[in-house]
Amino acid sequence: MKRLVQLALDFFDAPAEARGTAQAPAASPAHQRSGTQPSVPGPSGLKPKVPARRTRKAPPAPEKIANSAPPTAPLPTLLAPAEFRHPQANREVLLDDALVAYALHRSRRRTIGFTVGADGLAVRAPSWVALSAVDTVLRERSAWVMTKLVQARERQQRLESGRIVWADGVQLPYLGQPLQVVLDATQSRSGRGGALHAAAPDAPARLVVGLPADASATQIRDAVLAWLMRDARRHFTERLDHFAPLLGVQWTSLRLSSAETRWGSAKADGSIRLNWRLLHYRPAVIDYVVAHELAHLRVMDHSPRFWNTVATVVPDYAALRNHLREEPAPLW
Repeated sequence: MKRLVQLALDFFDAPAEARGTAQAPAASPAHQRSGTQPSVPGPSGLKPKVPARRTRKAPPAPEKIANSAPPTAPLPTLLAPAEFRHPQANREVLLDDALVAYALHRSRRRTIGFTVGADGLAVRAPSWVALSAVDTVLRERSAWVMTKLVQARERQQRLESGRIVWADGVQLPYLGQPLQVVLDATQSRSGRGGALHAAAPDAPARLVVGLPADASATQIRDAVLAWLMRDARRHFTERLDHFAPLLGVQWTSLRLSSAETRWGSAKADGSIRLNWRLLHYRPAVIDYVVAHELAHLRVMDHSPRFWNTVATVVPDYAALRNHLREEPAPLW
């Protein structure tokens, strides 16, 4: 028994290396009282530096949210409503998040009427109707108004994109086909400044005008306009003479018009006015307008009787009329 106790005491008194574990040396009473760790010699025999006092870690930075970059456009731009402004606008109203500045005209009438054209919205109202009532009617018809405004803007953009840039070689529509303008200073003046050459295979018709290659855009435009005006009178006269007997009417005079939105007119005395810009369209469209104006010499309104009269000589007048509305002539 004594031997077993001695073996146990010998085991606990053995060096730490002999037991297979490493122990740090015990702290002296002084160190235990001070609460600091004793200095332990390093491999070189120098005392290591005392560790710095612990500091509280800073909180982690907040994570960045994906796609948090600011918008490329300024906020006021992103929030700005669409705007439609009539050049003679004197009142504004908000329709479907769009600012509509319209031209208000007072007149002797019983109802509120409005039209949408290339310039924008125009409203006609009786003098006794309050402004708030006009705006209320517009809000009630906002879907129709906004549709027409968008269509008018898109139409104007198409017009601007097709504006004729006058220079040697420019092309423009003539009787529904492309016509190329060619400058030639040697062109005989007997042709009154222009000569039409028929189209060749894979090439448009050519209008040769007697101008030098360095002619200005204004000179080229005026020369082409002069030729088109003469050709319009010739072409319109032939078509008037063709349709007048078929409709049983007689026309007395022809005047050419340069109106932007009206293709023709007729008076009871037989005088006819036709827009020379009709030469941009194919012959069938021109025939519709000629027949339309001659039919007014029999029926001076747009009643069913009038349209039946037009249909006797131009059965497909409705499709041709829509073509005029949907396909504007190029801007000069």
